[in-house]
Amino acid sequence: MPVRPVRARPVPPVVLAVRRLPNPRLTGLGAGLFASATMLVLGFLDWLILDGQPIVYGLLFLPVSALTALWVRTADLVTAPISVPIAFAVGVVPISGGTAGFGGQAMAVVTALAVHAGWLYGGTLVAGLIASVRKVRDMGRRQRAAALRGQAARRPAP
Repeated sequence: MPVRPVRARPVPPVVLAVRRLPNPRLTGLGAGLFASATMLVLGFLDWLILDGQPIVYGLLFLPVSALTALWVRTADLVTAPISVPIAFAVGVVPISGGTAGFGGQAMAVVTALAVHAGWLYGGTLVAGLIASVRKVRDMGRRQRAAALRGQAARRPAP
């Protein structure tokens, strides 16, 4: 039976554009620090420019969650869905609007977390889905590599 050559499919322009983006690999701690620092900066910018609009903060949280899950190392994938809710809580401090000392600020943060839980769950879901897909793909790659090593070991020497 003749073997047909496999034709390479043309790569869509969107995929080419995504491949040109930076692809850092952060440790679990680094990913958490990245997410927390980014959300804190975005929270302060939202507070300064837009007077603390929660919808803007929530919308900005979604891509930060995605980037955190994309940039974390494969060995630390489990940390992405854990660190993004912490980052949301860190960044919500400037826009929560608390007054009257530490107690008032803490109560405002807890209230903001409760009121904007939809954004929090959404970003966590995004990070969890991306991390899960990356983990499944990594497991498939490892399984294929092990199968190829097994086939090579079973072949008789010429």
